[in-house]
Amino acid sequence: MTDMTDEQDILRYDKLVENALRGVVKKSIEEVIDEGLPGDHHFYITFLTDFPGVKIPDYLKERYPGEMTIVLQYQFNDLFVDTEKMGVTLSFNNVPEALVVPLNAITIFADPSVNFALQFQPLADETPDELDGISLEDLDLDDVDETSSGSDAEKEEKKGEVVSLDQFRKKDDD
Repeated sequence: MTDMTDEQDILRYDKLVENALRGVVKKSIEEVIDEGLPGDHHFYITFLTDFPGVKIPDYLKERYPGEMTIVLQYQFNDLFVDTEKMGVTLSFNNVPEALVVPLNAITIFADPSVNFALQFQPLADETPDELDGISLEDLDLDDVDETSSGSDAEKEEKKGEVVSLDQFRKKDDD
């Protein structure tokens, strides 16, 4: 008889759920690529800057050691997503910079316009394809609520911004 406490004998529901929810992030980004950001929708995406595969300029890594939040709202270009990573070009002090962020590096994905947020635990070096044999392609995300695209005026010039997480954290009264 096998000892049920052996890690190999435990179904990792935590990883399965995290992977499925990262699929929601992927699907949301795909919809923005296809349709633009409808209405007041915008994304706050927080990620680990030192996670393997994160590609951001050195000065941003120095300015945001550990974690960085980007906002996809008005100005952004070259948005892409695949099974392992997302990328976008944002302007920092009027200088366009390409960012590449593995989906597993994302710790928070939020759309404040509809009070929606997902918080993730970092998944080490595992790619979505390696998580217990389930890939993002295997997940049926067609039932995720799809929002119709906004008007052409709403899709016009988009602007990105970086937000410090400190403004969202509770202050400890020491």
